[in-house]
Amino acid sequence: MLVLGLETSCDETGVALYDSERGLLADALFSQIDLHRAYGGVVPELASRDHVKRMLPLIRQVLSEAGRQPGDIDAIAYTAGPGLVGALLVGASCAQAMAFAWGIPALGVHHMEGHLLAPMLEEQPPAFPFVALLVSGGHTQLVRVDGIGHYQLLGESLDDAAGEAFDKTAKLMGLKYPGGPEIARLAERGTPGRFVFPRPMTDRPGLDFSFSGLKTFTLNTWQQCRDNADDGEQTRCDIALAFQQAVVETLTIKCRRALKQTGLDSLVIAGGVSANKALRLSLEDMLAALKGKVFYARPAFCTDNGAMIAYAGCQRLLAGQYDELAISVQARWPMEHLPNCEPPAAS
Repeated sequence: MLVLGLETSCDETGVALYDSERGLLADALFSQIDLHRAYGGVVPELASRDHVKRMLPLIRQVLSEAGRQPGDIDAIAYTAGPGLVGALLVGASCAQAMAFAWGIPALGVHHMEGHLLAPMLEEQPPAFPFVALLVSGGHTQLVRVDGIGHYQLLGESLDDAAGEAFDKTAKLMGLKYPGGPEIARLAERGTPGRFVFPRPMTDRPGLDFSFSGLKTFTLNTWQQCRDNADDGEQTRCDIALAFQQAVVETLTIKCRRALKQTGLDSLVIAGGVSANKALRLSLEDMLAALKGKVFYARPAFCTDNGAMIAYAGCQRLLAGQYDELAISVQARWPMEHLPNCEPPAAS
């Protein structure tokens, strides 16, 4: 089955072609970072307009690179949520229009399921069951995964997601958008131990997260430094390092708890923050000590992309799932409400 995948949930337009027998044939991505940087964050209306502008050229590009024609496509998968409604509607409208014109099925895919399954595109994919840490600008969740559609939510953020905390912390320190990569870049030159920030909600049982207080602690530290005329580049680096260490250690502690609670020894990290090198190293060390293994997608597939949507959609289409001819998206969509796709793996 040859599936065209479309991703338009936020500020990146992604298109990909996935073949169920040959794997990923081609993918293309246009990022709107430069468009939104002047505003310090994503402007939904501008994002939607740019998706309209980029979608068809990217589809033509992917088809050309794969050496395929529209008539070769068997189905279309598109992001139906969660995300920005206007942006989602662009992908949904385009997918349903092409599906109607070409007489093929279309299927709306859950954005976070796409992220969760992105490591399946790698040469050594994880095997079910495993624990997944979904960590992005909008989500921080721990999920037990027994198969596609067999998801048990173990814990989630009660306020700011980890990626959101990275971006907000960077903004309050005057760093450019997007803030996560800027914090990571400065942290590489930080002085270890100069600042020590709290590890929120690790002093109590449970698998939920809260990063709002850490963001406030960072703001207060930064303001104190500014009041003392100590707001130079090195101080920024030192604060960035302390913040990143706090987030990384908090995520690592919670992942260790989740693995112990479930009795599993495989961990998948997915979402934009999974590209953070410090987080990957910390989780790799933790899993090595447990004699387990951590899996993640290549950096290009950690952020939003069409390949993950094409893959996730293909698995569900092969199971006989598809949408009726209607344009429907969901800004909020709990992943545990998704239908099962295959029998759960044996624990």
